[in-house]
Amino acid sequence: MAKKKDPSRRQIAANRKARFHYEIGESFEAGIALTGTEVKSLRVGKATIAESYADPRHNEIWLINANIPEYLQANRFNHEPKRPRKLLLHRKQINKLMGAVDRDGMTLIPLKLYFNERGRAKLLLAVAKGKKLHDKRETEKKRDWSREKGRLLRARG
Repeated sequence: MAKKKDPSRRQIAANRKARFHYEIGESFEAGIALTGTEVKSLRVGKATIAESYADPRHNEIWLINANIPEYLQANRFNHEPKRPRKLLLHRKQINKLMGAVDRDGMTLIPLKLYFNERGRAKLLLAVAKGKKLHDKRETEKKRDWSREKGRLLRARG
């Protein structure tokens, strides 16, 4: 049976290709510093985080290249769609993430953008390492085989 969706956690955007292109490690939930028009645009459900990443700058973590389109009713008070946005994390988490990026050559990839139970916009941020081409092929082979195995088992009984 399929999982029931939790109505308190409404997903806005997801990075579906992240698990294919990256080997996902530890993940963190981070808040985002947004303007009013950005929140209204997110509530409409229009945002993309597919090409975005997080970057440590000046002892802070910033979300780069995430696209939150302009809110149409805001006219001159609108925001810039692809501006860098500050991520809100605890100091220990920031230090851990910065260490992983500097020391281990990892990347910070956003996996999901959603509203939590209290109505705050949150970002699921993961520490990831890029996959090589042969690793991607291996992942694809496993996925194809599991799909084929399911078909065979269903046809059998």
